Amino acid sequence: MKYKNPILPGFHPDPSICRVGDDFYLVTSTFEFFPGVPIYHSKNLINWELINYCLTEDSQLSLKRGKPSSGIYAPTIRYHDGFFFMTTTNVTRGGNFIVHTDDIRGKWSEPAWVKQGGIDPSLFWDDDGTCYFVSNGSVNREDGCGIFLCEIDPFTGEMQTESRRLTNGCGGRCAEAPHIYKKDGWYYLMLAEGGTEYGHMVTIQRAKNIYGPYEPCPRNPILTHRDASENSLQATGHADLVEDLNGNWWLVCLAIRPIPKVWLHHLGRESCLSPLVWSADGWPTVGNHGVIDIEMEGPLPGPIPVPVSLDFEDRFESESLHLRWNFVRNPKRECYRPEKGRVMLIGGEDGLSTPRGNPTMIAVRQQAFRMETEARLEGALRVGQCAGMTAFYNNDYHYDMLITKEADGKHSVCLRKRVADIEAVVARHPIDYRGSIRLKTASDAEWYTFYYEAGGEFVELGRGRTSLLCTEITHTMTFTGTYWGIFTENGEIAVTDFAVKEIPGL
Repeated sequence: MKYKNPILPGFHPDPSICRVGDDFYLVTSTFEFFPGVPIYHSKNLINWELINYCLTEDSQLSLKRGKPSSGIYAPTIRYHDGFFFMTTTNVTRGGNFIVHTDDIRGKWSEPAWVKQGGIDPSLFWDDDGTCYFVSNGSVNREDGCGIFLCEIDPFTGEMQTESRRLTNGCGGRCAEAPHIYKKDGWYYLMLAEGGTEYGHMVTIQRAKNIYGPYEPCPRNPILTHRDASENSLQATGHADLVEDLNGNWWLVCLAIRPIPKVWLHHLGRESCLSPLVWSADGWPTVGNHGVIDIEMEGPLPGPIPVPVSLDFEDRFESESLHLRWNFVRNPKRECYRPEKGRVMLIGGEDGLSTPRGNPTMIAVRQQAFRMETEARLEGALRVGQCAGMTAFYNNDYHYDMLITKEADGKHSVCLRKRVADIEAVVARHPIDYRGSIRLKTASDAEWYTFYYEAGGEFVELGRGRTSLLCTEITHTMTFTGTYWGIFTENGEIAVTDFAVKEIPGL
């Protein structure tokens, strides 16, 4: 059966997957965005529904003053004996921890902190019920970096044994993302190596004892696009495995879709799917001999997939915000007031460019190159306030279409650009604002174009290049993707409706 990658487009990096019966659950990293660790559900590995988040309370996830691309790294989800477990790293505050629940759609536990350091933790239960915790990093300075394992109580985080080194990887830099599986008497240790950029790859090793010694697969890496420059997917790596009810194996991994003809990406690292076949010698083969594509084919489980829609519309008719909305760091909840038919945003001193701040913004992921977003804002503005729509990567990289009120009582709509340490208003149009305005943004692979409504028609305000909101050009190492956001600074505004839709094409 044919399907298309990515299965979760837009900012959905470091996917981890588990199966319970014929239900699949997938989680991804969220870094400085809140809530933390979205949970997606599917029956067929193609049609995914956002059903919950693992980390919804400040007590579970503190992102205060975290820098861009800090926060939550590389979660792993597992199911054992009636409980779901998610382990991850908060690099902003606390390190490695585990949360659990017996209701995947309900509230998860408070974090159980784990002393074993590093990042990219994972859990594995052996046949005798022993639970193991594996992560990359170093136990002490003398040992250096590697992949370490210990026995653990997954409910309390208490280590039952000392950490032991399993391997240093298969020769690539940054050996990370360790996952352990058991098949036919072998323990398989799958890793990501090469760094999460264009040299990314997946390697695998195996041993008869969980502590090793591990032998590498003679065909490593089992997945990489480092030499497939013509492929539309790049930087493939950081994978997890799952077996379906039919006995077929699948691999989920991250990949990026660079801007065509430019080795830059702004949509973020996305989640992709590939069939995996075990050879007679007991080693796996991924995709087409270690390469995957946008268009794939495999024996998908469950119901026949239906066309995937990336469209989203919100008229704010619920007493709480839709699950699709995210915030930058822990939101000040008093700044967001859902009401019937609208949500009130109350902006403070922190703006979109405030370093490590808490801007008042609700945002959804940009999931395709060609998209249109529209929103209606209502309410009186005060002098010094601005409110509007943004294409937001982080506090140093964003394009903002905003309305302002001048000291003379007149209003303007402006295009503000922030790129690294340069911020400027590059367009300003006077408008007859009478308490309501509709804004629109259109994007393709190269440009964001901003419009505002005047006289019943949309007027173009200006444009900004997508390449200046890309991971590769940021002045610090970053791992996220672009969001569509609605924001306000130094005053309140009402958002009465919002819609984003994919435009057919690239």
